[in-house]
Amino acid sequence: MRVTTDLDQLPLANGPPAVVSIGVFDGLHLGHQAILSANCERAARQAALATVVTFDKHPKAFLLGRAPRTLTTLEHRLRHFERLGIEHTLVLEFNQTLRETPARDFVQRILLDGLRAQTFVLGFDSKFGSGREGDADFLRSMGHEVQVIQKIEVSQRAVSSTAIREAVELGDLAGAERMLGRPVSVYGQVVRGDGIGLSLGFPTANLNPHHELLPPTGVYAGWARLDPLNQNDRDAKPLPAVANIGFRPTLDGVRPERPLFEVHLLEGGRDLYDQHLEFEFAARLREEQRFENLKALTHQIALDCEAARQLLA
Repeated sequence: MRVTTDLDQLPLANGPPAVVSIGVFDGLHLGHQAILSANCERAARQAALATVVTFDKHPKAFLLGRAPRTLTTLEHRLRHFERLGIEHTLVLEFNQTLRETPARDFVQRILLDGLRAQTFVLGFDSKFGSGREGDADFLRSMGHEVQVIQKIEVSQRAVSSTAIREAVELGDLAGAERMLGRPVSVYGQVVRGDGIGLSLGFPTANLNPHHELLPPTGVYAGWARLDPLNQNDRDAKPLPAVANIGFRPTLDGVRPERPLFEVHLLEGGRDLYDQHLEFEFAARLREEQRFENLKALTHQIALDCEAARQLLA
């Protein structure tokens, strides 16, 4: 998938026309997937480029000075776009200039002149341009063909990024998974820790999740995908793993400001430093707890690993 971050790089040299979808697409839930699936289908029929226009950060971060903790960072969203078949993503910096761009100028300069947009596939609540003036009806008034994907409901509740954030925060991974159409996952870079896991016989990859929303503290079984942005094989085999989210209460020392995210690969034997890793949650094994000593902690970690092996088998 091609990623463009500079409008000066547009239009693409000798590029085909584009089928365009616009949005933040935080979480890439079932509603988003329906939009992008329809986009790819139309692009294939029209010999066009399946294209997404998204933003470097959540618009609320600029408009309100704060934004909800995201389900997926930009890097994570790009990975999902590629998995879903999108061929080109334009990432716009959401700043004052973009905020003040009238919808008509946005359409003409960016979508038509820049991307050679031929058709649009939008969500039912998609808005763009100054004052959120632009929508499907606005594009139709300019003479463009627009397909609108209607709201999707799961268990009589509208699927939305907000609803999924609430489920993840409450630890309702099954409910979040139903709305996502895939397991809840966290993506980040492996950074160096203090090596305590290795000293206990259970080396861990310390994951920096780049401000992605985490479920409650505890021990989880799941699957690790290594360096997913750099995999040549988009279906690279996920590896069984155990993750601990928490503050490591058994260990003496200063309590971290934010919970740590530590991943132990059950198959072991890999150097993961500086790589990117995506962890898919399968189930919560237990709450985080304080043990009397490191021996008791080590024993429980071994039990956690065995429980995860059985669950993931």
